[in-house]
Amino acid sequence: MPTATPGLHHVTAIASDPQRNYEFYTETLGLRLVKRSVNQDDVSVYHLFYADHEGTPGTSVTFFPYTDARDGQVGAGQASAVSFLVPDGSLDYWRERLADAGAEPAEPRERFGDTVLPFTDPDGLPLELVARADAPPANLPESPVPHAHAIRGFFGVTLSLTSADPTGDLLKEMGYRQTDRDGTRKRYTADGDLGFVVDVVENPQAQRGIPGAGTVHHVAFQVAEDEQEDWRQFLIDRGLRPTEIIDRKWFKSVYAREYGTVLFEYATKEPGYTVDEELEALGDRLVLPEWLEDRREEIEDGLPDLSA
Repeated sequence: MPTATPGLHHVTAIASDPQRNYEFYTETLGLRLVKRSVNQDDVSVYHLFYADHEGTPGTSVTFFPYTDARDGQVGAGQASAVSFLVPDGSLDYWRERLADAGAEPAEPRERFGDTVLPFTDPDGLPLELVARADAPPANLPESPVPHAHAIRGFFGVTLSLTSADPTGDLLKEMGYRQTDRDGTRKRYTADGDLGFVVDVVENPQAQRGIPGAGTVHHVAFQVAEDEQEDWRQFLIDRGLRPTEIIDRKWFKSVYAREYGTVLFEYATKEPGYTVDEELEALGDRLVLPEWLEDRREEIEDGLPDLSA
């Protein structure tokens, strides 16, 4: 068995307008654009990475902004909410900030002893802020958000499934423990400091999710680079169909759809976002992996304007 995952590496979602996406995640949420690249499987589309100052695994939410994207529908077979961790006592600040930004914050609610503030991004992606006294210190970026209230990274994700047990069993084998249950919601917790929670919500009658703007594309978990092949075999042994190991330049990845059809990625911490840019220059320019560099002019000409 490979070493248990400590939690999330990143979460990737689909957006529409890249400029609007950039402004919301940097100016409203106070994250840093740490990588400006392209979808390696469709180079006509940006891949934008937002995170803490250096792009620490467990802090990075990324987007494929398709300018012609239709609205998606959040539903079964998807991650139906992405949760960020903020310090205890921050939610009043965030309610006012999000309301001013038109992010439609709902009333805070209690869940398993935590106070949770739901809201949506400009494409309707369901997001949450979870306030906890044990929110870890972080290498925070300079942003309009005071450090006392700033997002520390991921708290976790919610998966919506028509049948939860097979996915729950998979999470347990990955190193998560079931720590709480409330009706149809089960909580699984890993041992990391960030992105350590996966909530699984079961509804056999739930409508299937439809990919599009405002939906999660995949959920990535942290794994060790020297165990990547072990993780691939782990998935094969459980009847899943993983990809080969794919070099994404900043990490290496294996992808597989778990039993409820949510796309899981198993991504390495190394080499990280500074492998091709200096720390202070992260996100300043369009960065391409070397195997796409000879197409730079063509790729740049095909991308929409982005003032970042």
